[in-house]
Amino acid sequence: MSIHELSEEQIHTMSLKEKDEWWLKNVYKGDMPQLNLRSALTGMLLGGILSLTNLYVGIKTGWTLGVGISSVILSFALFKLLAKLQIGKEMTILENNAMQSIATSAGYMTAPLMASLPAYMMVTGEVIPMWQTFWWIVCLALLGVLFAFPLKKRFINDEQLPFPEGRAAGIVLDSLHSETGRDGLFKAKILIAGAGISALIETMRNESVMAAIKMRFLKLPDYWDDIVYRFYTPAILSTPLKDLTIQVDTSIVMMGTGGLMNMKTAMSLLLGAILNYVVLAPIMIQQGAIAGAGFKNITMWSLWAGAAMMTTASLTSFFAKPQIFVEAFRSLFRKNEKKKEDPLRKIELPMWVSLVGIPVMGALTVYLGHAWFGVHYWLGLIAIPLVFVFTLIAVTSTGLTAITPGSALGKITQITYAGLAPGNIPTNIMTAGITSEVSLNASNLLMDIKPAYMLGGKPRHQALGHILGVFAGGLVAVPVFYAIFHGDISLFTSDKLPLPGATIWKAVAEVLMQGLNALHPTAQIAVFAGAAVGIICEVLNIRTRGKFPISGVGLGLAFVLRFTDSLSMAIGALFFWLCRRQLKNPQSTASRVFVDNQETLCAGIIAGGSIIGILLILLENVVLA
Repeated sequence: MSIHELSEEQIHTMSLKEKDEWWLKNVYKGDMPQLNLRSALTGMLLGGILSLTNLYVGIKTGWTLGVGISSVILSFALFKLLAKLQIGKEMTILENNAMQSIATSAGYMTAPLMASLPAYMMVTGEVIPMWQTFWWIVCLALLGVLFAFPLKKRFINDEQLPFPEGRAAGIVLDSLHSETGRDGLFKAKILIAGAGISALIETMRNESVMAAIKMRFLKLPDYWDDIVYRFYTPAILSTPLKDLTIQVDTSIVMMGTGGLMNMKTAMSLLLGAILNYVVLAPIMIQQGAIAGAGFKNITMWSLWAGAAMMTTASLTSFFAKPQIFVEAFRSLFRKNEKKKEDPLRKIELPMWVSLVGIPVMGALTVYLGHAWFGVHYWLGLIAIPLVFVFTLIAVTSTGLTAITPGSALGKITQITYAGLAPGNIPTNIMTAGITSEVSLNASNLLMDIKPAYMLGGKPRHQALGHILGVFAGGLVAVPVFYAIFHGDISLFTSDKLPLPGATIWKAVAEVLMQGLNALHPTAQIAVFAGAAVGIICEVLNIRTRGKFPISGVGLGLAFVLRFTDSLSMAIGALFFWLCRRQLKNPQSTASRVFVDNQETLCAGIIAGGSIIGILLILLENVVLA
């Protein structure tokens, strides 16, 4: 089937009512099965499982990845198989779309577990009760849903912003549900193969499991260079390379993550890792500025430069695009068209839901913030209008570029509360968490709605599906997260649980509250140097329209990741870049796998390795312990 879309001229000349009438006549498929029991259960099941992908990658890198395309392919393959076995029938395209909306929503529920909540626990030294964590992140997610839907009419129906990731999901859905479905089955095979290989490697790396199944002789080393250390110890300024995290990982999960990056970001990571771990860290260890080797000690020094670099790079890029502010605020003051009958009034989510829901959920958020985290009522109350402003900006940015500047927005909140509540680090972190997580959820919901709009789905079903995903993701991710660190906060920022996202949030709050005088003099210099480098990189990127080869955010991120992770991601990106350049025959199997289905293969590698990685951690800590 083909996707019907308005031309650029139609987008700029037709009124909102005309666009809605056109969509209702040409795109809407109200009679096709969409959100029903099987699509809901499948979405909640796959979303819950795939949320572990984000949990694993988030622990390692601080990032969250979309799981929509992975869930679409897995669901398509599952019901194709069931249909062949005559156990059921295939999903319709809109059932699959409703399913991916639930799964995607579930996948993003891990974001607070990677940033604000562990940062709060590290600052206070207290473990937040698991049930409080669950209801807190659910509350923020639901507030995001309520903020998002009033913006749908403007950003999706009227301005028809592309929301690139959502658009890609819509195109994949359309391709999978073509008449033959062969492409869909081929994608499913690639996804499963990538997941299987990655999961097998993770299992073979685990000594406890391999010993338990009496196959220790097949165990892979954690790092390929472990073999070298049997003969001699390579070092820089007397510090062994392995103590600088300069190693080659046998896992391919981070390579898969690198395959989803562009070369600019990946090479910036590698450059930053070399600068930090090969040049700066050995010198600082020798001079005593870093209290010993190892990731935790090194990152306690290097994160200041990295956080400064990422902050200034993000904010420079953010404020350098005034059209985002103009478009976000112009929509507030545009005169509404004369009240006419809304063609979509019976299928859109009624406006009263948000008008009633936002004050109610906002008040609940403020109350819970005070009761559980000690945020004064008036400070929590100020965060709610900030959420509205930041959501407008975040949604506009996401709609245009697929990038949600949650980190930059969170830091703006931290700066704001450094003035409103000086010296109160927990309040600084939790209020930033409110603005960042709500705007992230609102942007992700509109990203989910985009493929439904393209394919003719019901908006109310999307809203309900997103809410189901919120609960599914929370019910899986939160207990697993607590099982991983089992109440031991000292594991945060360790080699096993690096949590760079939480480390940065905590560091920014401490700098804003205590000032730079609390840092080692070399770290103070690194802060200013990093801030300057971040600004310079982004200014050069803006001046050259993105042709400058270094990303300030990528360069800074390498300062809070292990060298081995940056190296693995760079290798993954380089591998697929070489495939695109060398595999010239589009009909060859290699080209179909490594070029046409690069994203599918990488998604499989990440999903398989991440899920089995989480299961192995739980197995070690619970069963084999």
